[in-house]
Amino acid sequence: MPGKKAAPAAPVHPEKGKRSKPVTPEEKIIRKIVLLRNEKVLLDVDLAELYGIETRVLKQAVRRNAGRFPEDFMFELRADEVDQLVSQNVIPDKKRFGGAFPFAFTETGIAMLSSVLKSEKAIEMNIYIMRTFVALRKMALSYDEVMNTLRSMRLQYDKQFDEIFHALELLMRPQDPPRTMIGFLKP
Repeated sequence: MPGKKAAPAAPVHPEKGKRSKPVTPEEKIIRKIVLLRNEKVLLDVDLAELYGIETRVLKQAVRRNAGRFPEDFMFELRADEVDQLVSQNVIPDKKRFGGAFPFAFTETGIAMLSSVLKSEKAIEMNIYIMRTFVALRKMALSYDEVMNTLRSMRLQYDKQFDEIFHALELLMRPQDPPRTMIGFLKP
């Protein structure tokens, strides 16, 4: 029809030749979250990409405001942690960091970044990131609830199944009838 724009085609997956669904900002963020030091964090390289700025600009802003980023908000990765990320294919290789050790930002550190980075894109992405972390936390809580319910059901039904299996074993192995003794009796 004239006057109506056609919807943009979904991107074609290069390996499969099939169309794939566009990735939402939340899905893009979830893929970039890594677990380090028992914390869910985003690396400075990934945050810079999400914010549409260079990594060095992000690091520079953080260093200028170092007092706003205590250790529980942001930490610099050690060499062994970088090696771990490379070995687990979280990142393709160390060259991605440009020779410097990356910063890892926790959820609170990312919230603090919004006071340091003032661009519209940074504010918009911060909102997406905060919503993503909240959604992940909700999913983790519901997962724990489901697992606790399954554990209690298992305990309850394990006892009942033990009784059923015992009854089935008795039915499967009929008891031997009493045998009459043959042979000589001792006087």
